[in-house]
Amino acid sequence: MAITASMVAELRAKTDAPMMECKKALTEADGDMAKAEELLRVKLGTKAGKAASRVTAEGVVASFINGSTGGLIEVNCETDFVTKNDSFLALANAAAKLVAEHNPASVEALGALPYAQDSFGPTLEDVRKGLIGKIGENMSFRRFKQYSAGAQLAGYLHGTRIGVVVEFEGSETAAKDTAMHIAAMKPVSLSSADVPADLIEKERAVATGKADEANKELVAAGKPAQSAEIVTKRIEGAVQKYLKEVSLLDQVFVKAADGKQTVGQYLKSTNTTVKGFTLYVVGEGIEKKVDDFAAEVAAQVAAAKGA
Repeated sequence: MAITASMVAELRAKTDAPMMECKKALTEADGDMAKAEELLRVKLGTKAGKAASRVTAEGVVASFINGSTGGLIEVNCETDFVTKNDSFLALANAAAKLVAEHNPASVEALGALPYAQDSFGPTLEDVRKGLIGKIGENMSFRRFKQYSAGAQLAGYLHGTRIGVVVEFEGSETAAKDTAMHIAAMKPVSLSSADVPADLIEKERAVATGKADEANKELVAAGKPAQSAEIVTKRIEGAVQKYLKEVSLLDQVFVKAADGKQTVGQYLKSTNTTVKGFTLYVVGEGIEKKVDDFAAEVAAQVAAAKGA
């Protein structure tokens, strides 16, 4: 029986499987749609292993908050297209809820929790593997944070790519405003005292390099170099400026009417205390693969000719 494009499209719509897989299944089933769908479901599980090595630099951040219990998670995939897939989004939201309610100790423990979706299960990991086969892309649970210490929680999602959860006491409105500020300004710590030492040393090294270059330019121009004391003050001044720029409480509040009020001052004015926060930005720190589309097409053509 001849396999038409409309048949392939129909099977793809039913299963979300890759087009070539749909065509192969229809050919094997001699055009029987129901049998082809069954064949695909049998094959889906084997595709997870093939996809596992592919980089997952896209994805979504999902959150779940219920009273003082909450969860924030980053779930990755290969392309932005999949981040709009309903099944993928359902998986991410379910994972956030499981994180909040069960506080798993690791990604592996999260995957072992009971969950069923799209005829896959009985664990979250089984659903993840099933969707890899169904959608045709690798996907992974990258990182998560669970809250259950009894503090008030406020969350903010900027689309699906940036997520924030804030632990606070006081005004919920102020906490939500602060969560939005965090998403926009991306502080690395609550206060300057909490900035990681390695980041401070990197900034000090940059400032030292700039001071050295400035002195070289002065000497080259026939002018006296700055004294060690002045250089030290410039370097420490640059470090202090950096600390204020990356510390939440020292940053200028994005909604400040006067353009000067810091987050710390805003929170004080609303009798609100922020105890901590978590900020996830999709793909942060993941090296993305840059595809050479022309080379990929050429490779596929060559493979087809050799088949």
